[in-house]
Amino acid sequence: MLDSLVSKLPSLSTSDHASVVALNLFVALLCACIVLGHLLEENRWMNESITALLIGLGTGVTILLISKGKSSHLLVFSEDLFFIYLLPPIIFNAGFQVKKKQFFRNFVTIMLFGAVGTIISCTIISLGVTQFFKKLDIETFDLGDYLAIGAIFAATDSVCTLQVLNQDETPLLYSLVFGEGVVNDATSVVVFNAIQSFDLTHLNHEAAFHLLGNFLYLFLLSTLLGAATGLISAYVIKKLYFGRHSTDREVALMMLMAYLSYMLAELFDLSGILTVFFCGIVMSHYTWHNVTESSRITTKHTFATLSFLAETFIFLYVGMDALDIDKWRSVSDTPGTSIAVSSILMGLVMVGRAAFVFPLSFLSNLAKKNQSEKINFNMQVVIWWSGLMRGAVSMALAYNKFTRAGHTDVRGNAIMITSTITVCLFSTVVFGMLTKPLISYLLPHQNATTSMLSDDNTPKSIHIPLLDQDSFIEPSGNHNVPRPDSIRGFLTRPTRTVHYYWRQFDDSFMRPVFGGRGFVPFVPGSPTERNPPDLSKA
Repeated sequence: MLDSLVSKLPSLSTSDHASVVALNLFVALLCACIVLGHLLEENRWMNESITALLIGLGTGVTILLISKGKSSHLLVFSEDLFFIYLLPPIIFNAGFQVKKKQFFRNFVTIMLFGAVGTIISCTIISLGVTQFFKKLDIETFDLGDYLAIGAIFAATDSVCTLQVLNQDETPLLYSLVFGEGVVNDATSVVVFNAIQSFDLTHLNHEAAFHLLGNFLYLFLLSTLLGAATGLISAYVIKKLYFGRHSTDREVALMMLMAYLSYMLAELFDLSGILTVFFCGIVMSHYTWHNVTESSRITTKHTFATLSFLAETFIFLYVGMDALDIDKWRSVSDTPGTSIAVSSILMGLVMVGRAAFVFPLSFLSNLAKKNQSEKINFNMQVVIWWSGLMRGAVSMALAYNKFTRAGHTDVRGNAIMITSTITVCLFSTVVFGMLTKPLISYLLPHQNATTSMLSDDNTPKSIHIPLLDQDSFIEPSGNHNVPRPDSIRGFLTRPTRTVHYYWRQFDDSFMRPVFGGRGFVPFVPGSPTERNPPDLSKA
């Protein structure tokens, strides 16, 4: 037995050598992306996403030239790697760092863009490809394939725009672009999975309502699961208070509970994206305030760093996989068809995006009385532009639909894979490069004017006293609430808002149980906790 095991060791080490080389290559490339991203920080055209994508493309070309095409299989995009390991830290950090007041103030608009808008875009793309693809010389797709294509290309990637926008300078716009991006990804994945599992051969009104009910069911349960997981972590850390013995344990528990929420959603066939996002929001509101000061600093930077590395890794990975020679060999005999499919998809993406951004913005503005809360035309153009880019979510869904284990021998499926890669590369590089100049032109010299710049419940916030847009401070320093001087003033500034009632409920019932802001943990014998720094001398 021992001899047989020893005899297998050389073969095992040989088979693992390629993995070790690939890991070394990716780590070195990640370092290069970070360095180049820093050097190109002030560049008018480049950002970190485009830098990582171009480095991935360059590396893929180099590997293929050195190996003469033999190593292309090492560059296959893995949807499991994306959905299980890379996506959770990105979405969780988005919820953990979000400014909750601004996000929930615009929650209805965000849901309109992210959920309703995604369905509209998916419908237009599906109808478009149904008409155009029949005229092209590709294999016939069925109704399920056309609907799946709509869901695949309805998934946006607004990372490039968010890297340019400033959350403090344009809080309303940032909140809308950011919130829509998260809800859009979740909606696209939920719609895609619903289409995959639904019998479309007997489609009728009853089946359509059943599909809608299933979508709402997944949406609601995913949100509740994320909130419940976050509340459990807050309660456990508040009651047991690990910080009295080890801050490492409370940091580890926060990280594991966040990841557990995502995996539980996948286990119960729910939306992991929505679950981990709302888990991040709840953790930042309760759990983060229950740990020691050192753990707060640690978790804030740890989650942000993991998210940054995952985003960089994804763009690098997509760039390298785009050069997988097997996919392009399958469509090399008909390059015109592949280009036509890519062009049609890109055009439908732009039309589908415009079909809901401008009408829904108009409807949203009708419901808002305050001029500063309305979405002006320049903002609408930026929102439209931010959703034109396609990224890893579209890639992962396309691989799930049109490949088996990352490969395909069917010509029609190969065309869809190469067209998805083309659309992702073109939109990210071309549109991404134009994002900075476009925003500089449309939104020159934006100043922060709203009260949402500082959110005490957000780990990312800096505590600076700011004036609320609906209040003022007298010279004596006393806060007064202005009295409405007209009926319109009373209607536009109600004395009782949803946020007011939520704060009353939160202070009376939630925080006494789950902790949160104001919960000051006591660590016996800790000089840091006994003697907090004197901020007045800073």
